[in-house]
Amino acid sequence: MRRSISIIIPAYNEENRLGASLDKIRSYLAASDWEFSEILIVDDGSRDGTKEVARKAGVRVLENPGNRGKGYTVRHGMLEARGDWVLYSDADLSAPIEELEKLWAAVEREKAQVAIGSRAVDRSLVGVHQPRAREMMGRFFNLMMRVVTGLPFRDTQCGFKLFEGKTAREVFSRQQLEGFGFDVEVLFIARQQRYKAVEVPVRWDNVEGTKVSLWLGAKAFVDPLKIRWNGVKGRYK
Repeated sequence: MRRSISIIIPAYNEENRLGASLDKIRSYLAASDWEFSEILIVDDGSRDGTKEVARKAGVRVLENPGNRGKGYTVRHGMLEARGDWVLYSDADLSAPIEELEKLWAAVEREKAQVAIGSRAVDRSLVGVHQPRAREMMGRFFNLMMRVVTGLPFRDTQCGFKLFEGKTAREVFSRQQLEGFGFDVEVLFIARQQRYKAVEVPVRWDNVEGTKVSLWLGAKAFVDPLKIRWNGVKGRYK
């Protein structure tokens, strides 16, 4: 039953494109049949007018204690969300907000607690690709991630994921990584906790202005090893 939805937007220096994204989200929600909805902007220590844009739009704003990383930011929002279901989406809406309908259909059909948007299940849905070096690095990361963690997903890094609210609280309260490897970690935790997750192909267009440098992306290759070790040591129980 589509009772309530919280939409979490992690934001770091997103003053220039946040307003347009919020307009699109609010238009979608106005035309949807969710009984209750909320938008939470989680500001990760922005140095521009991100918070002011969000407050002017009339949405909830949460502030991190400084610049802590995307993993910390998403966890902050997930644990503050009030909806029965919680979506987190990148601020640039690389996956259009309307693709939430596909995630919702998948959790209903599969009786799942988690649905993750994927660029890899059907690559014909990718309209604008990332630069080739970044895309190839992402494919290699996913291959390594599957070998190390045993997760079956073909794309863990797409920033468009839907969680049942109570599942989100169980999973994100156990999360330990604060950087970009957190996507893998929360899916690993969900699997350990026996929650069902489905991977759903979504439309996606690369938007220039990514905050993820190649160096940060390369550092994320260590995270699956940390996650596997944490799992072996029982740190997610």
